[in-house]
Amino acid sequence: MKDYHINVFYSDGDGCYVADIPDLKYCSAFGKTPEKAVHEVLVAKKAWLQTARKAGKSIPEPKYRPAIYQSRI
Repeated sequence: MKDYHINVFYSDGDGCYVADIPDLKYCSAFGKTPEKAVHEVLVAKKAWLQTARKAGKSIPEPKYRPAIYQSRI
């Protein structure tokens, strides 16, 4: 099974690293290091999925692929 793509970037405005999962609306987290931001977004992903299942919401399939990985046909 494919897993969800995680974006990680440094936010000057927030003064920290931010990690987000584009396929899971509003699923993001932050940390002082990229590794900490990824760790925190994995915690957020678990909570997001548990909450969606509990509420009977549909879980989106992993689809997001950064432009760098998309092939042109």
